[in-house]
Amino acid sequence: MNENKQYVVVVLDQEQFGIDIQQIETIIRMRDITRVPQAPFFIKGVVNLRGDIIPVMSLRLKFGLDSDEYSHNTRIVIIKTEEHCIGMIVDEVREVVEFSQESIETIQRLAIGSEQKWIQGVGKTDQQIVTLLNINTLMEELLPNKE
Repeated sequence: MNENKQYVVVVLDQEQFGIDIQQIETIIRMRDITRVPQAPFFIKGVVNLRGDIIPVMSLRLKFGLDSDEYSHNTRIVIIKTEEHCIGMIVDEVREVVEFSQESIETIQRLAIGSEQKWIQGVGKTDQQIVTLLNINTLMEELLPNKE
């Protein structure tokens, strides 16, 4: 049985990335972020979202890109896993796309460097190629489980 998966396409530095729609809690406009002393360089701080304090990271900095330049398109994508919630700053949120298993290629053989573990594969449509993020791996790295 082939199951199509939906991904929210976000843009970072002209590149398109897909985030599994089931892992997204909500998407909010850019807002003031309260800095947190001695946080890792890619953690911009925290925001208060309906009473919850949520850490916010710069995906650009995490991926080794130039610093964020905020515009009216900048958004914070709130990701929720079973254990954690985190906001990710993206340049823009484009659309929701659906990929079948056949249209997703794994890229283990192509990827070089540490970024590959955050990449689940590449989704292809007639018009575009979208790098699919492995949010679980990214979250594990950011927020290691306390044993």
